[in-house]
Amino acid sequence: MLTPETITREAARVHPRVVAIRRAIHREPELGLVTPKTQTVITDELRRIGIESFALGGGCSSVRVDIEGRAAGPARKAGPAGKESPARCVALRADMDALPLSEHADVEWTSRSAGRMHACGHDGHVAMLLGAADILNAHRDEFSGTVRLLFQPGEEGYGGAEVMIREGSLAGVDSAFALHLEPSRSTRLVSLRRGTMLASFDNFLVTFRGAGGHASTPHATRDPIPAIGPFVDGLSHVVAREIDPDDRVVISVTRVTAGTTDNVIPPTAECLGTIRALTATGRARARERLRRVAEGVASSRGLEIDIELHEGYPPTLNAPEIVEDVMRAATRLELGVEDMRSPFMGAEDFSYMLERVPGAIAFLGCKTSGGGPLHSDLMKFDESALEVGTALHVAVAMELLGRRNP
Repeated sequence: MLTPETITREAARVHPRVVAIRRAIHREPELGLVTPKTQTVITDELRRIGIESFALGGGCSSVRVDIEGRAAGPARKAGPAGKESPARCVALRADMDALPLSEHADVEWTSRSAGRMHACGHDGHVAMLLGAADILNAHRDEFSGTVRLLFQPGEEGYGGAEVMIREGSLAGVDSAFALHLEPSRSTRLVSLRRGTMLASFDNFLVTFRGAGGHASTPHATRDPIPAIGPFVDGLSHVVAREIDPDDRVVISVTRVTAGTTDNVIPPTAECLGTIRALTATGRARARERLRRVAEGVASSRGLEIDIELHEGYPPTLNAPEIVEDVMRAATRLELGVEDMRSPFMGAEDFSYMLERVPGAIAFLGCKTSGGGPLHSDLMKFDESALEVGTALHVAVAMELLGRRNP
């Protein structure tokens, strides 16, 4: 297996290229499941490092590549037919898509697309995994088994992981790992936990329907705007007073839409938002409470109500034994390791992959001065973290390939 010393040295070697790739992707952010420019950056880099065989997605702009080690290693134990099956296969995943957000971070490689920005670090995720691909491909003779690299679009609400699963990306995979940059944590700090790592999420759109009219005669209308405040306040009450704090739930209204001008009372008011929960019980309770509050507010004001609830990603559950492997790999690279006390209330479609194979996702600190948090128009990060993440991908792959097979 590749040693920590070799991995660290090789991560330093590829780091300038990794930074350049990250900046190129950052300048050309793409949204959703269709990310052809990013896909081309990936395939061009794979060819540059000598990898010609890879699979492109049909339902999305994904890229899948297997890097097979050539060293002698233990095969899995014989199956029912008495034949030995191949050595282990582990998957490393990086998401590719950006957010519909205008960038205001002061960087030379700022987004060239108005209303689009890599504000969640996915540009760095792709670059780090390409750096790992370079190292793994150059050292095939030093490990046995297969490392499958999954470059996945559509993480930001589009469920790209499910698309890739349907197209066979996890076939034959024994375990999986993903790394997420985190600008609120210090560089070289790896943070994760056993069990629930991230929350589920659901989207909602609540529309209060009344009757519009002239702003000078509100008594002749059924104004939906005054319903907004009690609805938002009611959700805050639900979270604070009706949900068990040990079964944490977050309900956020993130967009309010009502009216077109100053002298017209509109017929409708819309509230868009998300529900985050750690368990199926909390998730179901939050949905029920949201519906109850919305219907109660509408009824008390003589309004009709439309409620659209869209189920999003399930909670992300880290397998304890894989967490141990990730922590061991980070320690061998002399990185800081944080065993998180509680889950993070963000959500990840890597959860779909972890429903099918044991694995884990970890945060990698990348804090820098003047940068905003994840999903901020000011989000930026310490690019030295890319060298750390490149090394960690390789080190975790070595740990997972070395696991005993059942």
